[in-house]
Amino acid sequence: MRDSVARARFSELRRLIPGATQKMLTAQLRQLERDGLVDRKIYAQVPPKVEYSISEYGRTLSPLLEQMCKWGLSHTAADSVRRKAS
Repeated sequence: MRDSVARARFSELRRLIPGATQKMLTAQLRQLERDGLVDRKIYAQVPPKVEYSISEYGRTLSPLLEQMCKWGLSHTAADSVRRKAS
């Protein structure tokens, strides 16, 4: 869900997070929506269709998340080097 039009259905998100229970994912998505970080679009059809996307406000976290990812990757690599040296 990187670009402004990327949307994902609940089932897609659940597949991307295999350890997440339906209850936990639902609660987290509701909280993210309340916090304004995620947008939820409901389509009036049968069966009902709901899609989630990162809100404009949520996108402001991208630089921080990218830095955290870089930090994690560099420390994972450093840990691997340390273990091989032991």
